[in-house]
Amino acid sequence: MTVVQDSPAGAVAPSAEEEILRLYRAHLSKGRATLAELFGSHMEVDSSGAWLTTSDGERFLNAGGYGVFIMGARHPRVVEAVQRQLHTHPAATRILLEPTAARAAEALVSVMPEGLDRVHFALSGAEAVETGLKLARANGFKRTVSMHGGYHGKTLGALSATAKDVYQQPFRPLVPDFVHLPFGDADALEAELASHPGEVCVILEPVQGEGGVIIPPKSYLKHVEQLVRRYEGFLVLDEIQSGLGRLGEWWGADIDGVVPDVLLTGKALGGGVLPVSAAVATRTAFKPFDKDPFLHTATFSGQPLLMAAVQASIETIKEERLVTKAVDLGAVLLRGLTEIARRNLPDQLVEVRGRGLLIGVELVEAGLAGELLIELFNHGIVANHSMNGSAVVRFTPPATLTGAEVQFLLDSFDKATRALVRGATTMPEGGN
Repeated sequence: MTVVQDSPAGAVAPSAEEEILRLYRAHLSKGRATLAELFGSHMEVDSSGAWLTTSDGERFLNAGGYGVFIMGARHPRVVEAVQRQLHTHPAATRILLEPTAARAAEALVSVMPEGLDRVHFALSGAEAVETGLKLARANGFKRTVSMHGGYHGKTLGALSATAKDVYQQPFRPLVPDFVHLPFGDADALEAELASHPGEVCVILEPVQGEGGVIIPPKSYLKHVEQLVRRYEGFLVLDEIQSGLGRLGEWWGADIDGVVPDVLLTGKALGGGVLPVSAAVATRTAFKPFDKDPFLHTATFSGQPLLMAAVQASIETIKEERLVTKAVDLGAVLLRGLTEIARRNLPDQLVEVRGRGLLIGVELVEAGLAGELLIELFNHGIVANHSMNGSAVVRFTPPATLTGAEVQFLLDSFDKATRALVRGATTMPEGGN
């Protein structure tokens, strides 16, 4: 028998937010609970398009989401496709033929650089990275080069490629034979490839998102491809954040006309509704997996519910011309954010940079970036920090923004940056 104890007389029941904070501390992460308190302990309960709503009814324009929401939240076409699949056949046996996986693969290949036509679906971006790294190993490439500032995930193989000590240190020793080189330095890459011809897998991003929106020198990506081919290496392009229109092209690879051995995608692939990722390879690179379909498997790879989201997402990006819209919106936002930041933050700003709808505002120190994130939130905007570039505030808004929403973002950025400066100038001496 359960005994229900009465609350002490006069005790006030905890609010919903306080209860969720308690549950975070008890079962999820004390650190995440502390971070939530810095943002006022708001609790998100609803999302639609570019907006999310909290439990107290406040609305925020979501210019964050780490690149997931290229078509906004709960796009009707994606939701409808997922609901239809949910009520017919959401999970498959993985023994019989299953049509949604085949159609999703065909849809994804239709927007890939020519020659990439073999698909392995996964759930997270890190799983897609592991697939790319395993394809390289299965093809005989035992040495891996990744770039300083690059971010590829935190599973063991992906973490070995993510060259940041604070994430790696607790888990060492990691996977052996990983080397990290400066992003944008083709000479350093050539020296490494020349020292180990026929042995090296190179994995990198077209633009480093978590690195702080680091854009490489012009034609660098093409030069990388040429060097990898010259020294008989293996090229994996991580487009998990940069792909599906985020940079104003379907893929960063398209900007320089690059065709890697494996291209990785995720984040926006599930339409902001479901988690799904993929590694898409050339026929030659995929041979080990073609030969043995049980060499690299996962229970939820290619599950029908996820595949319905993939197909609807790609159709939506195509039909709503979101790649083109990312170019146009990105130009407006980059220009507007730059003008405001230069005017309001003359002494705190390093640079505003971006490509398409991946835009970074770099400040002179990480603490200011954290304060700007809070001020943006106080003025109705959700943005992101950059895990490998802590002084950079990152904007990854949807390509579905209306003119009014663009203006709201710029007006809020203006107010947030002015508030940031006021806070800095009124801070007591010795304050932090």
